[in-house]
Amino acid sequence: MLNQAQTKWAVEAIMKLYPHARPSLDARTPFQIAVSVLLSAQATDVSVNKVTPILFAAFETPADFAKATPEAVEPYIKSIGLYHNKAKHIVALSQKLVSDFNGEIPHTMAELTSLPGIGRKSASVILGDAFGVPAFAVDTHITRIAKRLRIAKDKDSVLQIEKNITKALPKSEWIDGHHAMIYFGREVCSARQPHCATCPLLKICAHGQAVMDRD
Repeated sequence: MLNQAQTKWAVEAIMKLYPHARPSLDARTPFQIAVSVLLSAQATDVSVNKVTPILFAAFETPADFAKATPEAVEPYIKSIGLYHNKAKHIVALSQKLVSDFNGEIPHTMAELTSLPGIGRKSASVILGDAFGVPAFAVDTHITRIAKRLRIAKDKDSVLQIEKNITKALPKSEWIDGHHAMIYFGREVCSARQPHCATCPLLKICAHGQAVMDRD
């Protein structure tokens, strides 16, 4: 296991590789970010970006979605996995925003996770990307990197991984660190055929060293 100092070094090394890492969902407002994040569960950001321009042209505000039925939303997101449930969540989320939050996306973890379809990871993304509030969302890429680098144990939960990383990093680096690790997971530390030979973290990565030994 890496200690806090080693974890900080590792994540900051990744941040140096991707100093301009940014959100890859095309969304302009906090509400659009929330809907896009909801749609991105078990789907790629690329696939979400293909449907959201038409979706947001048809339904511009939470009030528009709140007045709609899930069946009216479904045709716009049919290419996205789990679109039945996601359409229901978008409508229910919008109705709750209108009834409880004056049609605005709330700014706290507790309030965000009270919204239909929004869990801790999604709420963290919304906090960071919509409002610049320090938060660290752990997705499949970050989980894989953390376990390969031994920032976390194989059995550790997503919440434990989040704690290990946020304890090691200053809050000012949480949002950029999250985005950089996603880029790193896509381009270097991929699920299949990771590019261990050219990885700058190979010297501290037992997984990468084992891969190199096999090769």
